[in-house]
Amino acid sequence: MDKMRAKIRDTEIFFDVEGSCLVVDGDRLHTKPVAFLVHGGPGTDHTSYKPAFSSLARNLQLVYFDHRGQGRSARGPKETYTLNNNVEDMEALRQYLGLDQIVVIGTSYGGMVALSYAVRYSQHVSHLIVIATAARYHFLQRAREILAVRGTEEQKRVAQRLWDGCFENEEQLREYFQVMGPMYSLKYDPYLSEQAWKRVILSVDAINVAFGGFLRDYDILDSLHKITAPTLVIAGRHDWICPPEFSEEIAKAIPKAELRIFENSGHLIRVDEKEALLDAIASFLVYKS
Repeated sequence: MDKMRAKIRDTEIFFDVEGSCLVVDGDRLHTKPVAFLVHGGPGTDHTSYKPAFSSLARNLQLVYFDHRGQGRSARGPKETYTLNNNVEDMEALRQYLGLDQIVVIGTSYGGMVALSYAVRYSQHVSHLIVIATAARYHFLQRAREILAVRGTEEQKRVAQRLWDGCFENEEQLREYFQVMGPMYSLKYDPYLSEQAWKRVILSVDAINVAFGGFLRDYDILDSLHKITAPTLVIAGRHDWICPPEFSEEIAKAIPKAELRIFENSGHLIRVDEKEALLDAIASFLVYKS
């Protein structure tokens, strides 16, 4: 039975914590920074981050959570499944947990939420790390162009449901992720992928509302200069859905941001180059602390 639920705003958000906050150091205690890990999708949950990011708990207390209407968080009117609400829910969760500044780590759509949060609540972000993401809706057209060149006919067929925001049920959404697996990861393993997707709770409404609606005019590029936290922008060279040129423009727009492109990765850098990714994150946090 899970009890890690925060009743905030007009919803209930499931969260989970990995790693202790207080660390014994001889006759003293010191406090580790807290990191919010912001999952992607939309339409999935936080579980794909486990155990991929677990080793970061050596130096951080990790807070995972599911966006409203997704995973183990409460369902509600689908029109409330917006990026704006994801940002405000995240801020409400920070307040609920009694935290001041947090490290924010977001991947893919989670990176869009992370960027938007850091623009709006820069004073509460100590470090920002965004992975395989974009700051404007133009990534959608670029992804379609890449899929037209690299994709199989079956991949183009299932991706049409994504572009149209018209998944009819969880079976279609699960089929999308399974068929598209080789596009997302250079190290795609059908067996491991199947096992991972069995753990994920899917939300058709969340992904349809995003790709059929608000992502079509999403654009925060001109606001990124407001981000004041040390920022690391990470991309996969072979990412088809958030190609590296979008990470490059993010890094240029955020003052003093660092850019790291992983040459042997697709969208799922945490699968393709996991150890190198974790080392890059840990090194950045130490260097910028």
